[in-house]
Amino acid sequence: MPFLSDPVQAGDLQLANRIAMAPLTRNRSPNAVPTDLVATYYTQRASAGLLISEATAITQQGQGYADVPGLYAPEQIAGWKKVTSSVHAAGGKIVVQLWHVGRVSHTDLQPGNAAPVAPSAIQAKTKTVLIKDGVPTFVETSMPRALELAEIPGIVADYRRAARAAIDAGFDGVEVHAANGYLIDQFLKTGSNTRTDAYGGSIENRARLLVEVLTAVSAEIGGGRTGIRLSPVTPANDVIDADPQPLFEYVVRQLGALGLSYIHVIEGATGGPREVEGRPFDYAALKAAYRAAGGNGAWMVNNAYDKALAETALANGADIVAFGRPFIANPDLVTRLERNAPLNEVNRATLYGGGAEGYTDYPALAAG
Repeated sequence: MPFLSDPVQAGDLQLANRIAMAPLTRNRSPNAVPTDLVATYYTQRASAGLLISEATAITQQGQGYADVPGLYAPEQIAGWKKVTSSVHAAGGKIVVQLWHVGRVSHTDLQPGNAAPVAPSAIQAKTKTVLIKDGVPTFVETSMPRALELAEIPGIVADYRRAARAAIDAGFDGVEVHAANGYLIDQFLKTGSNTRTDAYGGSIENRARLLVEVLTAVSAEIGGGRTGIRLSPVTPANDVIDADPQPLFEYVVRQLGALGLSYIHVIEGATGGPREVEGRPFDYAALKAAYRAAGGNGAWMVNNAYDKALAETALANGADIVAFGRPFIANPDLVTRLERNAPLNEVNRATLYGGGAEGYTDYPALAAG
């Protein structure tokens, strides 16, 4: 039986252990540029087998929150180079999560204060973050406009360019964010996609953007350096699908031939219950569909895992377990799990925005 401390192969990535740090938005990159403080934050956590960066916008249009990083301008790539160099010097591996928020944005964050884009002109019943007088402030998202059919190839090209920029910035690979109600997930799910063209209606059509993006990214940087994050049933950011099981089994079957590094699956509601009332889902069947289609990437599981639950997941066939909130307050989470040591509590007041407090000042265990 594998243990969390055992090494594992994820496509082209040889990982020192089976613990991943999940993507965690922290809003500490002014003007979308990662700072030296960001480099310190990730380097403190480099003992994880794999660091997955906070979600990172592929274009300004893809940005939905204030002070989140980007990967589309030279100064952003330069900022990320400092992060990846520092992580590698500490012996870590890091991939970037590529992000287009779609409708989960605000006109204040969009180029020319334009409306956010989405598969359909349906406003998300959720909030985003703006900086008002230096203070992070939650506001309602803006009404989006539906993407024109002719615009969609440009979105795919943006993902491809961002993937190349990630490698140029020193990342070991990328994770395409197709979860939590952002653009790709909006296309997937019936509650946010009412299109009647080639990107709406049938499962095949709703999954078309995801397949095109993953095909383009893996062609650009190699499937073995490409992962994807999925969330079949989470209600995050006001998304829902009428029948998620066949939808996501279709998705993973399409991914089987791409030779991906890993599939990262959020089980249940993001940051919430592992079983969502009224939304049953068979994750074992999802993995079986992927393997049956030739998919040999590592299978990463996520959502409210502790050590005991993680070891059970590995015994049941998972390859990697992603931990989110515990990594915020515990830069040495790997060591704490190994020693069964108590965990620091998260300071919720400093989760989004600010400086070192609640970001790089959490204490590590004493040596020994």
